[in-house]
Amino acid sequence: MARKTGSHAEITGPRIRAAALELFARHGYAAVSMRQIAAEVGVQAGALYTYTADKQSLLFELMRNHMEHLLGCWEEEPRPDDPLACLEAFTRFHIRYHLDRPDEVFISYMELRNLEPEHFAVIEGLRRRYERELEAILASGREDGCFTVPDTKVATMGLIAMLTGIGTWFRDTGRLSRFDVEQLYWDMVRGAVGVPDAAAGPGRAGSGGDAALSAAAE
Repeated sequence: MARKTGSHAEITGPRIRAAALELFARHGYAAVSMRQIAAEVGVQAGALYTYTADKQSLLFELMRNHMEHLLGCWEEEPRPDDPLACLEAFTRFHIRYHLDRPDEVFISYMELRNLEPEHFAVIEGLRRRYERELEAILASGREDGCFTVPDTKVATMGLIAMLTGIGTWFRDTGRLSRFDVEQLYWDMVRGAVGVPDAAAGPGRAGSGGDAALSAAAE
């Protein structure tokens, strides 16, 4: 008989994943037991195995879901034909997406070492797909002559590390707003690929970044 919408499994499964996400982010994967996850959800430890094979499977599912959702959301973003505009779109998308999901981002980077080899290979494949999206933008800009990037792969890795690192220090209660951070980091990205301020055009991020810098200095 088909399971009805809103059944026990459909409710408990997401709760288990949410609890695992929170506990892994707070305490680290190695320090969390299946019993702790069960207690957080309010079920017996043995009941967890109805929804997941083991703790490793939970970690893998969380990381795979994160990467697949990231790729899916980026695919839905408008893609300007102009490489500079496309790079700006990627930069702002990456910042917004990651700041909205600090626990998922933390786990996806800090717990890679705890994945079994076959799971690691899947996650690495998804990460490479995302990196290739940015590398293609950089290659297009270099071909058009608007970016100065000697090595697009190295630039890709550096830019993604820089943008993802925002989550380690940014707080919504801090002196900079998310908009300020977007502007400042877009200025840094633009500079990293060799685009002068004037190339951003009137009303684009160049002037906004200057305003954000002024606000940050106050």
